[in-house]
Amino acid sequence: MRKIPYLNIVLFVLTFISTLTVGAMHEGINVVEEPLKIYKGSSFSITLLLILLFHEFSHYLASKKHRIEASLPYFIPAPTLFGTFGAVIKMKAPITTKNALMDIGASGPIAGFIISVAATIIGLSFSKIMPAHDTANFISLGDSLLFSGLTRAILGTIPDNYNVFLHPVAFAGWIGFFVTSINLIPVGQLDGGHILYALAGEKHAAFSKLFIGVMFIMGFLLWDGWIIWGVLLIILGFRHPPVVYSEMPLAPKRKLIGWISLVIFVLTFTPIPVIIAQHAK
Repeated sequence: MRKIPYLNIVLFVLTFISTLTVGAMHEGINVVEEPLKIYKGSSFSITLLLILLFHEFSHYLASKKHRIEASLPYFIPAPTLFGTFGAVIKMKAPITTKNALMDIGASGPIAGFIISVAATIIGLSFSKIMPAHDTANFISLGDSLLFSGLTRAILGTIPDNYNVFLHPVAFAGWIGFFVTSINLIPVGQLDGGHILYALAGEKHAAFSKLFIGVMFIMGFLLWDGWIIWGVLLIILGFRHPPVVYSEMPLAPKRKLIGWISLVIFVLTFTPIPVIIAQHAK
């Protein structure tokens, strides 16, 4: 008899509440003073959770396809700008071949990316161009190549001293792009690390070290958050466990999937994710 995954369910419910809270705050609701209006965060919460669900369940289904046991997704609620640290699944058995590794590693980011593109297009069509705040400081989100391109295509050129105020669905799409790019960083056992190992084999460790070095450089030059990510990735480890049947080559179709994943990484990567904008009175 299969056990009920109580922990997975509880974490999902808590993440729903935390993202619902962030979504409501994005709509200008003080959930402490008006807790019954928390439902106004539903468009953001449902969109973001849908992106994460597609990402993680694509990993899960790819694991099942290759008969590799994996856990259901564990969602991670967090009191952050996003309301969550994402979700993870736990592999309960070694990955057998490079083809299986590619399928498992790439399936999540690609699925999440597709939903993020749809969310961004829909959300941007409801977003507004408004004058920038003329007082105080505020947090502004940086752009990836794809998000910037979609913004120009849907909203046109943004005049000077104006900003795009994102609809909650577009905000969830932006987070989806950011999460996709973070997962595709080619280091260690991130999704990008799985893809890199499937493509490059034992050269994986050298590439991981090189990219961590690049992250530290970006941390000093662009956004200091990359230094934190670099330290975290060093702690998590930059090596990748070998697959069971390492002698089996990677199929050409899987190589193509790997290169598609690289293109997605380039399109969704945001060099400066968060900007503190300042406007004089």
